[in-house]
Amino acid sequence: MKAVQYRTVGSAPEVVEVPLPEPGPGQVLLKVTAAGLCHSDLAVMSWPQEQFPYPLPMTLGHEGVGTVAGLGSGAAGVAEGDEVAVYGPWGCGLCRACAEGRENSCPHAAGLGIMPPGLGSPGALAEYMVVDSPRHLVPLNGLDPAQAAPLTDAGLTPYHAIRASLPKLVPGSTAVVVGVGGLGHIAVQLLRALTPARVVALDVSKEKLELARAVGAHETLLSDGEAAARVRELTDGIGAEVVLDFVGAEATLAVAAASVAVAGDVTVVGIGGGTLPVGFGGGLPFEVSVCAPYWGSRRELIEVLELARQGLVSSHVETFSIEATPLAYERLHAGDVGGRAVVLPQG
Repeated sequence: MKAVQYRTVGSAPEVVEVPLPEPGPGQVLLKVTAAGLCHSDLAVMSWPQEQFPYPLPMTLGHEGVGTVAGLGSGAAGVAEGDEVAVYGPWGCGLCRACAEGRENSCPHAAGLGIMPPGLGSPGALAEYMVVDSPRHLVPLNGLDPAQAAPLTDAGLTPYHAIRASLPKLVPGSTAVVVGVGGLGHIAVQLLRALTPARVVALDVSKEKLELARAVGAHETLLSDGEAAARVRELTDGIGAEVVLDFVGAEATLAVAAASVAVAGDVTVVGIGGGTLPVGFGGGLPFEVSVCAPYWGSRRELIEVLELARQGLVSSHVETFSIEATPLAYERLHAGDVGGRAVVLPQG
């Protein structure tokens, strides 16, 4: 079968032929119907040899949906032909966090060598993939695969982040979304669906700001040296109760720090390598909370997919064949993909 692999540190991903995987005890074989591309993939492929934590070659793709094509011995809860989404942050399944569905917070996964698909384990950028347990599958129930694949991360991660700040997103509040790419354009929709807050979107791209307006942002601003001042103007000098930074670079974090209100939330979702000093007198307003969330829970993925079925959230996608995946990654790196790039391995 065809798969997209990162084979050598510092090289570009390649489309290669690999053996069809066999599901082991308790595992599920999926025929992959759609897989999303993420900036996290680019970050992983930029790490130097001495910092690279995963075995190579590695099949990429941590956003996946597919059709159940086979079951290992003892696997139960799904049947061949079921259309499902893959929950990515796999945990041990036994600890308190996993029992609550919060496998993204499992404290034992790393020590046990449990890695997410596409981030250590073979991922969804292939014609078939093996999922370690049926508990990591969520029914699509009619959702289009290309629309659903990004929701497993680009939808789940902002949903998890926004839920944590819901008590602050009351009528009259303001939420700022910095970066309207694959995650940010879904975050705008989630904020509109879940809260009465005014949504202000920031980006350096006019095209992405147009997308933000199209999916529901109340205000759009160029993310430049004047952006924080304009956020203050929009909020009568108070600042935004919640700032969600989907870039995470030094420049955007500086905008976030200058835009947030007293006792507000700054949530750093992007992995742009920036840092935000936290401490008394460190430049942030008093009582600001800073968080760097990781993915979300299984329950939250179920809820995100339900929002999509209700028509409240949708992914703006551009589709590619599996053969075109290296080019899609090049375009993603260049910022030339509006919304989310999605690969359709079967055609």
